[in-house]
Amino acid sequence: MTKAKWYFDFISPFAYLQFTQFPNLPTNIEITPVPTVFGAILQHWGQLGPAEIPPKRRFVYRFFQWNADQLGIPFTMPPIHPFNPIPALRLCTAAGAGIEHTRAVFDLIYGKGIQPDNPEGIQLIGEALNISDPENAMQDPVVKDSLRVNTARATSEGVFGVPSFVIHGEVFWGGDSTEMMLDFLKNPALFETPEMSRISNMEMGLTRKK
Repeated sequence: MTKAKWYFDFISPFAYLQFTQFPNLPTNIEITPVPTVFGAILQHWGQLGPAEIPPKRRFVYRFFQWNADQLGIPFTMPPIHPFNPIPALRLCTAAGAGIEHTRAVFDLIYGKGIQPDNPEGIQLIGEALNISDPENAMQDPVVKDSLRVNTARATSEGVFGVPSFVIHGEVFWGGDSTEMMLDFLKNPALFETPEMSRISNMEMGLTRKK
């Protein structure tokens, strides 16, 4: 079995879209979902999120719906996005953050379009995860620390966006890198060719002020 960590945040519809395609991946890939705070990753690398750039926000929201329609999967954006993903991330972590826990939360947020950061949404997520006291679970110091550790581990492994697979130390960001990831599994020397090595270590040319 090939072990793969899948770093994700419920705030990302891209993560939902990729998650729905897991059944199409080879059965010899053992996926471990890792809840991660996307905002903290952006802050670490000094990036803006897609929704923070107005024309990009308009484009990606349209792209989410178009992509879901092409895949034939349920998709409804919550009434307000971006939302605060912390309640959903903590509850998923408290439940164990397995594949089924992750699916239950994604199905509520993007399958049914619930608002996950208001009291009603939090209660629905708790019920879906069989957590009787969501508020107490979200305040568990162990849960909070686990989420912080996950996020720190993500950046230490070079994760700069979600969703991202990390396999054998290599980061594969977004659903459109899935084929490259599968090719890498078939050919572990994929990034060791002279040209791959050259472009992987190119010097920076022009840089802009931040």
